[in-house]
Amino acid sequence: MNTPIRIIGIDPGLRRTGWGIIDTLGNSLHFVASGTVTSDGDLDLASRLCQLHDGLAEVVHSYTPHQAAVEQTFVNKDAVATLKLGQARGVVMLVPARAGIPVAEYAPNAVKKAVIGVGHGEKQQIHMMLKILMPKVEFKGNDAADALAIAICHAHNQGGQRMRQVLASA
Repeated sequence: MNTPIRIIGIDPGLRRTGWGIIDTLGNSLHFVASGTVTSDGDLDLASRLCQLHDGLAEVVHSYTPHQAAVEQTFVNKDAVATLKLGQARGVVMLVPARAGIPVAEYAPNAVKKAVIGVGHGEKQQIHMMLKILMPKVEFKGNDAADALAIAICHAHNQGGQRMRQVLASA
């Protein structure tokens, strides 16, 4: 396979949804772009969800990824905040799905383990490893960095699946 696979990683949030796009070919990772889609906290929930949808749809249209990966929701003590995060997560999963892009989900600990080698770590460790894995990487803020980490986790997971398929067919 000489065609790179373009992956969008998405870190869902109602205020800020991070996105990061990488190309992967074999074991190599190449940074493409990253950013954050924000919603206006002064608007009603439905309008904010529309802002996330429209912003992320523009990113998907501009970069045409082949695959998408989204971080799974963690449940915290604030049920209302968890519910709102779930609604934002539903929107960000809908955008690539409506574009015909398969969407995978990863637990936060799986993402950290794929990028820094352990399931628990600091944001700075993720930032440092992103720069090591993709020297030309650019990101502003934790949300975009987390989204890139999610894309890398998916790339590693897909590589393992391809290897298992090759071994199974041998």
